[in-house]
Amino acid sequence: MKNNNTIRIILLLSLVIFPQILILAQSPDAAFDKLIGNQYKSGEPGAVVLVAEKGRVVYRKAFGMADLELGIAMKPEMVFEIGSMTKQMTAVAVLMLIEEGKLSLQDEITKYIPDYPVQGHKITIHHLLTHTSGIKSYTSMQDWQPLWRKDLTPSEMIDVFKNQPMDFAPGEQYLYNNSAYFMLGYIIEKASGLSYAQFLKERIFEPLKMNNSYYGSHEQIIPLRASGYQKKEDFVNAEYLSLTQPYAAGSVMSCVDDLLTWQMAIRDNKLVKKETIQLAFTDYRLIDGKPIHYGYGWVLNEINGSPTIEHSGGIFGYTTNGIWLPEEDVYVVMLTNRDDFGPSDISTRLAAMAINKPYLSAESSVKLNEALLRSLEGVFEFEDGSVRKFFVEDGQLMSQKQGSAKFRLIPLSENLFAYENSFSTVEFSTTAGKRKAVFKNRIDAFTGELTNKKIAENAEISLSPEQMKPFVGVYEVQPGFSLTFTLEDGHLMTQATGQEKFEVFPSSENTFFLKVVDARIEFQRNSEGVVDALMLYQGGAEIKAVKK
Repeated sequence: MKNNNTIRIILLLSLVIFPQILILAQSPDAAFDKLIGNQYKSGEPGAVVLVAEKGRVVYRKAFGMADLELGIAMKPEMVFEIGSMTKQMTAVAVLMLIEEGKLSLQDEITKYIPDYPVQGHKITIHHLLTHTSGIKSYTSMQDWQPLWRKDLTPSEMIDVFKNQPMDFAPGEQYLYNNSAYFMLGYIIEKASGLSYAQFLKERIFEPLKMNNSYYGSHEQIIPLRASGYQKKEDFVNAEYLSLTQPYAAGSVMSCVDDLLTWQMAIRDNKLVKKETIQLAFTDYRLIDGKPIHYGYGWVLNEINGSPTIEHSGGIFGYTTNGIWLPEEDVYVVMLTNRDDFGPSDISTRLAAMAINKPYLSAESSVKLNEALLRSLEGVFEFEDGSVRKFFVEDGQLMSQKQGSAKFRLIPLSENLFAYENSFSTVEFSTTAGKRKAVFKNRIDAFTGELTNKKIAENAEISLSPEQMKPFVGVYEVQPGFSLTFTLEDGHLMTQATGQEKFEVFPSSENTFFLKVVDARIEFQRNSEGVVDALMLYQGGAEIKAVKK
């Protein structure tokens, strides 16, 4: 159920610093073991990982613990809550009903929910599938938290958010939206005559023999269920969330073997025709023509030029990710029973290694003279609002984003450079006398022009450990996605779910900044002076997180 808009912002923290590339002279299994084992350690909640090539399993292992209280080690067969990976099943269910003539992508939602207040807009099933409806996502509402433990019917849950103001007019923006996929589940029920849970079981799980996949339940006995954990000062049992609330946006439970079966069924067009599933893999655009890199239930991306179709998931106590590379027919899926960090970075690296396109290392560089490198120096302002300085230091071209640390660039040609140990690149050019640079991180690319601007430095002040102690804790952006702050040797550290840990630096008594990325954090206090929330400011976005 992760909010992908939030994810895209927070993920910037991980795009700039990565562990050193694995030595690929190791066997693939050994390289995979090392990468995963460094993160998922014995004695802690763990992960199950599967890598398949052309439908054949080439790697399948479990790491860590499935149950801390009973001391049960993780097994590859374990069942997890998969969170927003549910959305691809919801999208395919919609496409199945479209093939049967029971739905249309251009159907307005009021055809199935007549009393929904569309506030003068035409909101279609297509808008729901692509997160472009403008409907308020209930997981971003502060009023939602008190409801977590309540079992609600679909119509009762829709009543929770339906009267909220629209975030934008349909089709004008992309904003990841759990309300939209919740509503799709309700529409599936109306069109099919089956409950959403029945539809999954009778139309998908049973025909595909996904025998260890379920519409999630806390009451039902689920064989080999891995217990979910959240990290505070130590691991604790995950907060209870009634699975009537994630519903079609995130309530499925499954295992890596069933998810491979699912992926192969999608690949082989077992549920819908080839031309129909291609609708789910289309990179749709906003009214202004801007691509959103999202189809129906899947994110569209790439790894070093190889297209990917993928989706992550996060729900109380669990984080997940699945990546399919259709050209190479490689599938990587990771399921974890902890939500203090997720598997997206590792699974992406595994996929890159599986197709022999790993992070570039210094060994990939070409030799360039210092004069040529100095000709590329300058400060560039990019179309996403970021400002980067490129400069030579110790004979190496370096990059520094405003407010961030310095990063080495690996020369691949006279104009093209890769950020060390990442998928990011920058390419320089001169057009009509104007110097430009294109910064690319996987599918996202931004053009910048040489500017007279200077990199603004954040002014750092000193705070004592006692002054910073009130900020320690876990701040929840939404279920399954938090910012954890710890005080370590007098330094305040932060770690976003699924990300590396970084130091934050004080600029006032309540505000801090990061050096790895241009972002600012402002802690908030209630009327009694107790720190109870924070605001994250980054890339023009303002994100509130509440202290747990």
